[in-house]
Amino acid sequence: MKKSNERTTPHQPRTSAQAHKFGEWLTQRLEALGYNLSSPRSGGRSAFAEASGLSASTVTRLLRGEMPTDTRILRTLAEAIKVPYPEVLVRAGVLTRDELAAVQVPMTKDRITPEQAADELGITDPAERKVFVNMTRTLSRTAPDEGEQQLAD
Repeated sequence: MKKSNERTTPHQPRTSAQAHKFGEWLTQRLEALGYNLSSPRSGGRSAFAEASGLSASTVTRLLRGEMPTDTRILRTLAEAIKVPYPEVLVRAGVLTRDELAAVQVPMTKDRITPEQAADELGITDPAERKVFVNMTRTLSRTAPDEGEQQLAD
């Protein structure tokens, strides 16, 4: 028989080494932003909660390493601490760095054309685009000999 005060929702806070590390990282980040977290009554948690739009209890849970499952909270947090959202997702354990990379740069079997590369890089000036496309084609046709040192070396 269940006790009446027992949580029955599937979204119980997760506590793990990853969540604890996230709480430590967040603490360091907030302190670097000037929030005083030296004690529960220092005002830093409530000040950050007010500035970020997160509830004080959510901020406390995050700092304790009790991770939310709601990515909207993590997005709000990322904006408030001025850290890219993907970085927060990785630090929170929602995504691994490999998963993030796969989403950001999907693997394709086909090579992109120089024109597609120019589009991706935002090269719109016709003269600059022509130089880029010609240089890219030239470089992709000529590979250095084994004994020849590359410019990047």
